[in-house]
Amino acid sequence: MPKRLPKGIDPKRIPRHVACVMDGNGRWATKRGLPRTEGHAAGEEALFDTVDGALELGLQWLTVYAFSTENWKRPLDEVRYLMNFNERILTDRRDELHGRDVRITFAGRRDWRVPKRLLKRMDEAVDLTRNNKTMTLTIAFNYGGRAEIVDAVRQIAAEGVKPDKIDEKTIRDRMYVKGMPDPDLMVRTSGEFRISNFLLWELAYSELVFTEVFWPDFRRENLFDAVREYQRRERLFGGAR
Repeated sequence: MPKRLPKGIDPKRIPRHVACVMDGNGRWATKRGLPRTEGHAAGEEALFDTVDGALELGLQWLTVYAFSTENWKRPLDEVRYLMNFNERILTDRRDELHGRDVRITFAGRRDWRVPKRLLKRMDEAVDLTRNNKTMTLTIAFNYGGRAEIVDAVRQIAAEGVKPDKIDEKTIRDRMYVKGMPDPDLMVRTSGEFRISNFLLWELAYSELVFTEVFWPDFRRENLFDAVREYQRRERLFGGAR
């Protein structure tokens, strides 16, 4: 637990796992008369300031929605930019994250659409940081919540598990990131009020916080505000008050 937390945050109620839908990059750029890709570039600073804030809070897990299975529908130039952009981030930032004892993992399909060189950079980041303990940063890339459930069910079927032996643990154990706890809190930026196929299984009892802030303007203080809101809520998990 950190020695000193931001004002108004209860050290006894720090969420273990926070998930973020990093939304609004394109609209942020359009409002400024810039190409949409400039919004993604500006979102890098937001991401790593948020990572710093997560470490300051003492979060054990931070999961960010970087690229969805639906994002392939975007203009080809934007998709190509995002592939190169994410490869560059992994190359430039993995040593920094490793130095801060952050473990990097990925959630999503490793299919033919993801460039082989990017898959290689992802594997390198995982291998470099696999023994780190302070926090796990999970990057949801080529990720869809429905796809994750479908892939888990396919694996169960391929393993020949008998129907009467299938329970929630059977499915959970075959999700993309083994051992990942359900998020206590999900934050979505840009004023949209939906989860957009993100962590459908895992968000069953998560607290949801939505903010008007576009992702490129999001900073650690916005994360702290979301945690303060989380701490004001009573989590019942289906129980009664």
